[in-house]
Amino acid sequence: MQHKQHPLISPVPGTSRHVDSFHFGCRGNGKKVYIQASLHADELPGMLVAWQLKQMLKTLEQEGKLNGEVVLVPVANPIGQNQHLMDVHLGRYELETGQNFNRGYKDTFPEVKQQVAERLTKDVDANKQLIRESMLNALAKWQPQTELQSQQKVLQTLSCDSDVMLDLHCDFEAALHLYSTYYSWSGIEPLARCLGSKANMLADDTGGNPFDCSTDMVWQRLNAEFGDMIPQGCLGATVELRGQADVTDEYAEHDAKAIVAYLVWLGVVAGDADDMPETLAPSSDLAAVETLKTTQGGVLVLKVQPGDWVEAGQIFAQVIDPITDSIEEVRVTQAGYVYSRTIRRMATAGMLIGNVAGSEIIRSGYLLAP
Repeated sequence: MQHKQHPLISPVPGTSRHVDSFHFGCRGNGKKVYIQASLHADELPGMLVAWQLKQMLKTLEQEGKLNGEVVLVPVANPIGQNQHLMDVHLGRYELETGQNFNRGYKDTFPEVKQQVAERLTKDVDANKQLIRESMLNALAKWQPQTELQSQQKVLQTLSCDSDVMLDLHCDFEAALHLYSTYYSWSGIEPLARCLGSKANMLADDTGGNPFDCSTDMVWQRLNAEFGDMIPQGCLGATVELRGQADVTDEYAEHDAKAIVAYLVWLGVVAGDADDMPETLAPSSDLAAVETLKTTQGGVLVLKVQPGDWVEAGQIFAQVIDPITDSIEEVRVTQAGYVYSRTIRRMATAGMLIGNVAGSEIIRSGYLLAP
């Protein structure tokens, strides 16, 4: 194992932060898998999973069972880890700008397209290497102006040449679920199967330039531009490891073992891939997710649990105004799987209180949460 530190821009004199990465296996030998945790800094189940995974990878490396490279970043957002206000950890948005830490990653597609257009050949392996070098060149030329941009550059540089990139998150209160792209799904589905995920939402264009799409969508767009001479270069996914309070040894051990089983399936870890669960993981379109919101403020009484199946018309929650006695009933409009709900119990008007994965397309445009 190699431990590397990547310094960030110092925002003010006397302060400095860095991103720590842990490298297992041999670079250039087999596939490369990149895994990071807690990009939203107050989402900590993934950090514990990453720590468990680090111990397992140490042992696998010592036993000579790594047939590829694994890069692990357990603390992907040191900026957000130090954002606390009156005993509340505020890790989703940078306090300086209000920017979501998982939005606004650099789109390298225009530069990569320009660099490779006249150099592509019928040798798809050579094209793959050329594209990865071009991504790294595009990122190397980027001159960040802020600490946040420098953090984004570090994370993209560590991950852009990987075959698989996994971003470990969680929701407020949730069942385990995944977000990925149609482009990546065939190679990500076995991971969802290993984890036992029952809700897996797919979209090739979500808006917002989140981290998990910063590489695989470049490959997809290059393929659309140049055709079959562009191979599938990277599989990307956001893995939502239940809710914020689900930081337990039992969950972390289960999830770390599931990721190792996936690494076996990928051929990155030596082992028997025949132990893969046989039942395929379900998937649905991200645009079929119903985002449930309130129209009034009041005490929020949730009527369903993460992991429940609900029918059209079923009550998801009530919002009670204790002064006027007004009671709002928030109902779902189509059957589906409840995969997340808010952790708050005082609702404000227009507040997002939960998500249901349905089967009918009901949204378009920007598909991500704020």
